[in-house]
Amino acid sequence: MAAFKEIKKRINSIKSTRKTTSAMKMVSSAKLHKAESVISNMLPYSTALHHVMESLLTGDDVSKLSRERPVKNVAIIAFSSDSSLCGAFNSNIVRELQKTVEEYGKSLSTDRITVYTIGKKVYDAARKKGITVTKNFENLAGKTDYQVIADLAESLIVQFETDKIDRVDTIYHHFRRAGAQEELVNEVLLPVILPKENTDRHISTDYIFEPSREEILRVIIPKSIKLQLYTALLDSNASEYAARMIAMQTATDNADDLISELTIEYNKSRQQAITNELLDLISGSMG
Repeated sequence: MAAFKEIKKRINSIKSTRKTTSAMKMVSSAKLHKAESVISNMLPYSTALHHVMESLLTGDDVSKLSRERPVKNVAIIAFSSDSSLCGAFNSNIVRELQKTVEEYGKSLSTDRITVYTIGKKVYDAARKKGITVTKNFENLAGKTDYQVIADLAESLIVQFETDKIDRVDTIYHHFRRAGAQEELVNEVLLPVILPKENTDRHISTDYIFEPSREEILRVIIPKSIKLQLYTALLDSNASEYAARMIAMQTATDNADDLISELTIEYNKSRQQAITNELLDLISGSMG
């Protein structure tokens, strides 16, 4: 009888957990749908702006933000979530951050590696691993505040232009589509690196610029960098929701399987108990 109660108690407990995982999956799905909408609405503008910038930038080194130089100081920006229950989403970011810091540490001292974290999980993990974090943006992972990201990008641009940092790397998950594995990205934000086919290309058409090409680039490049960093935040957020949705779906499916197994075990035990009672009654009546 005690075994029945124990199995029944466990089934009820798993059913309660299943309700939670199912609800979390639905919430993540709704948030993901909203995040996808934001990304899709912004993508045409971002693509057009980047195309204009690439068309204007040539091998003439008209902008300091596009000039590569020896890396003596580096800044790394890592994006994670503020909460857990999203599979390997955060652990992948932490692993890539540690790997990147160790790689730069081979040629640079610790004080020349500046780390910015967006998300509580990567911040906590970085501190545990002994990585010094210059600043953490804890509440930014759940709220896509463009102005905060733009201010961070502006600060990095100023530091790059004044030779305080020579390179900026971003680490985040790139969202492709719901249900697909998110792509872990480690890319260069500064200096602006053009595709190889564009680096030696000059503007073939004799355009007249007003204001000058240099002044246009002086406005467009910072805008593009800010937008690129903001896109990384949107990508990271969408990837988090997708990862949590998949994790909660997997947990719900596992709960269903476990409930089914325990229900079969419960019914077998109950049937065995009934059979034993009948046998006792039959034996008693024969005696």
